[in-house]
Amino acid sequence: MTSTMAGFGSERITQLGLRDRVYDRVLEFLMGHDVEPGMRLSIDGLARTLGVSPTPVREALVQLERTGLVTREANKGYRVAPPLAGDQLEALFDARLIVESGAVELAARGDVQALRTRLDAALAVQSDVAAEVAANEVGTVPDELMARFFRSDWDFHQVLFDATHNPFLEEMSEIITTRVHRMRQIVGGGDDDTSRAVAEHRSILDALAISPSAAVSAMRVHIDNVRVRSRADASHGA
Repeated sequence: MTSTMAGFGSERITQLGLRDRVYDRVLEFLMGHDVEPGMRLSIDGLARTLGVSPTPVREALVQLERTGLVTREANKGYRVAPPLAGDQLEALFDARLIVESGAVELAARGDVQALRTRLDAALAVQSDVAAEVAANEVGTVPDELMARFFRSDWDFHQVLFDATHNPFLEEMSEIITTRVHRMRQIVGGGDDDTSRAVAEHRSILDALAISPSAAVSAMRVHIDNVRVRSRADASHGA
């Protein structure tokens, strides 16, 4: 645990927004390449690294258990959950098709121009990170850079969920997206995925200017494509 967490707590957490910041830092740790499935998570160890009491760390792990990133065993504590594969992977993408298609349709009922402006800004960030990824040879992309790309990818989808103004959909987005990105990091996929993800997001953005149904169709195409790529990643990591 100690070696895996080296450098993780370089920035101590202040009281401002303590619970949210602890949650974000623990999530950041779990999304790293060095975190292996089945690895034990020490509440006290995480607390010492972050410079906080065990209470907010325990609360963060309870929240993260709902996302499926960690599992809890009675009298044994928390461990990093295994990645999804097989039927579970297919079920996850079935859920994405339903939830994210509905989110796009609901978001498109509001101010579409304002939504497209926010999506365009998120896509610009993602495109810049994708360009940094492309500057590296396949298989040599730094973990930190891929983590930034996954975050930028997530942020694009989050703009759509935020635009629904539906807190239940926003909660679902976190559960779904963290599982997809964590799975792809564990198996080492994603290095050659960045340009396609950006292009598919651009298609969703452009489709919003046409009609809600066009945007829904573009989202469904994107999710189906990510499903295919995730299957390949899971097979590669098997």
